[in-house]
Amino acid sequence: MTLQSTRDFYKSSAAITALDPLPPLGAVPRDTASLTRYVQGLVLHEYWATEYGVELSEARKSESHTRRVGQLLSRILTLDGQPLSATRPPHKRLVGTCRHFSVLFAALLRQQGIPARARCGFATYFVPGQFVDHWVGEYWDDTRSRWVRVDAQLDDLQQGSLKPDFNPLDVPPDRFVVAGDAWELCRSGQADPSQFGIHGMYGLWFIAGNVVRDFAALSKVEMLPWDVWGAMPTPDVPLSGEQVELFDQIATVARAADVSVSKLRKLYKDSRLYVPTSVFNAVRGCSEVV
Repeated sequence: MTLQSTRDFYKSSAAITALDPLPPLGAVPRDTASLTRYVQGLVLHEYWATEYGVELSEARKSESHTRRVGQLLSRILTLDGQPLSATRPPHKRLVGTCRHFSVLFAALLRQQGIPARARCGFATYFVPGQFVDHWVGEYWDDTRSRWVRVDAQLDDLQQGSLKPDFNPLDVPPDRFVVAGDAWELCRSGQADPSQFGIHGMYGLWFIAGNVVRDFAALSKVEMLPWDVWGAMPTPDVPLSGEQVELFDQIATVARAADVSVSKLRKLYKDSRLYVPTSVFNAVRGCSEVV
């Protein structure tokens, strides 16, 4: 499969990012600077809410468990019936996480026929010296002939707090490390697995879980950061040789997805990797229908 056909694959939505029926989107920008502001006006990050003066109830926090973009937009319109192009005050935005910013960003680009995808990995710009569990969006830029990573979560307030040393509209690969690259860095001894994770959960097992999540996202099945299924390891349990071999394979195929998305799609059919009809929500501690 050629690079052109790979890009074509990411021009269209699948079940998670489908906008059907099409909600009243308003004027959706094509340029990424305007599109990130569009997305930022719709989503409030759960862990940053207090910085915007919003105290969240448990009911509002539950919005972050919404998987499908169509359901996200429906909830946003329930909170505020204005066209989606209207920036909402923070307390009327959907409560989500980095994943929701990234998936919505990709969905709105795909709706315009622009190749886009969500990526799961680790960011270096939240906690010094650590690779923090994170998602960003990614789109194909014809003028630069490459994929460009965009952190649609980082609005003016967050940039003012974090003071990133890069442009969030073009995140360098060493500032956001996709899961397959993180796995390779640790397997080759170039990075310490204990630096990768979030909320007290760190190590090679955590990286392996994100390798599976990113692999699914590359297959256009963008799950929640805490969804667990198939080959994902048990927390804090050393990986077996067979597990390591499998994750080596997944990471290798994911890192070469632009060369051969057909190999990725073939491997995704492995029962240990494809997303089943139900997954385990590790935050809620129960199985849920996707």
